[in-house]
Amino acid sequence: MQSKISPFEFVAMMAMMVATVAFSIDSMLPAMPDIAAELVPDNPNRAQLILSAFMVGMGLGTLFSGPLSDTFGRKSIVFLGAALYILGAVLAWAAPTIELIVAARVIQGIGAAGPRVISIAIVRDLYAGREMARLISFIMMVFTIVPALAPLLGTGIIELSSWRGIFVAFLVFAFISTTWFGLRLTEPLPPSARRPFSASALWLALKEMMAIPMVRNSIYVQIMIFSVLFTSISLIQPTFDLIFGREEEFALYFFIIGGFCATSSLVNATFVMRYGMRAIVTLSMSVVLGITALMLVLTVLGSDGPLYFWAYVIWQTSVFYQMGLTVGNLNALAMEPLGHIAGLAASVMGAIATILAGIVSTIIAQMFNETTMPQILGTLILLAAAMPFLIRMRHLDRPSQVRSPAD
Repeated sequence: MQSKISPFEFVAMMAMMVATVAFSIDSMLPAMPDIAAELVPDNPNRAQLILSAFMVGMGLGTLFSGPLSDTFGRKSIVFLGAALYILGAVLAWAAPTIELIVAARVIQGIGAAGPRVISIAIVRDLYAGREMARLISFIMMVFTIVPALAPLLGTGIIELSSWRGIFVAFLVFAFISTTWFGLRLTEPLPPSARRPFSASALWLALKEMMAIPMVRNSIYVQIMIFSVLFTSISLIQPTFDLIFGREEEFALYFFIIGGFCATSSLVNATFVMRYGMRAIVTLSMSVVLGITALMLVLTVLGSDGPLYFWAYVIWQTSVFYQMGLTVGNLNALAMEPLGHIAGLAASVMGAIATILAGIVSTIIAQMFNETTMPQILGTLILLAAAMPFLIRMRHLDRPSQVRSPAD
């Protein structure tokens, strides 16, 4: 790696950049009841739009961050994204209505896309194949500590100030991570490797990328699993609060779930070199699909009480756990033949998956009726729809130009 920092520091830095997204979403979860009570008491479900708006904005920003970084270099676009993110945080902090907060969160999401996308492109600039997947798994492992802690941090901030104080925390987080990145990492994309920014060049690169079956199928699967993830993030707090009456315990449970799920990336990093990326993705998604089917059976049979609560916790843990076993591998499989357009590839994949998943999850979340049925049915349909594409990926050949061992 052409950098003055150690691999350990590189992983920590990239993890913090990727974690900007998780921190920006999960720390807001404890604030949802307060925001709903203050701004939309007649329709509490609208408070969830604060989460969805960030996700959609992130998808929009993702579409442009990679191509711009391919032209102007990785660091300059990270700095631009950080500036937009901070602007959105300030506007949301000052906004008096839910509509203005939603608009500010779109801006904040656009800005957060820069660090999220470009960190993956930087990994691809410097690594390839299973080693790239292994490194991404370590980054995901460190990054998962942030979403585990975020609701606890959000709760603490609310107790010390108010829900608006969370937006101040976003500003501080972005300033620290961007300053660290700017001071310690040398530019990984030299001018000689950059692509001119033009519509025709982007279109040709997009056609090249979408002509590869492995890339297409990876995007389809990512749309489904991100839809499942965003739905869980949107509904887990109101489920704890309104269905199980455990609002006060939510942040602690989320921390325990997140802490346990942090091991998923370590498990992936341990076994991906032995069993291959596609085998791990297939197994993990099949397990979650089976658990979701069991949850549907329990719900239809009218299960409730502590047993049903713990079944829900186990199910949600499996949903979050699979992310560490799937996303890094799916990205690595799709990125292997795309090193020469890594920024654009990461952008297009991230944009399509994030925007569509944000829309799908918003539709499911707005159906919340103080039962778990909308979430369970939505998750079951999405995972079932992903399986044909995943099976197709299992039968595709890996790109011949990749230097890593065959999967």
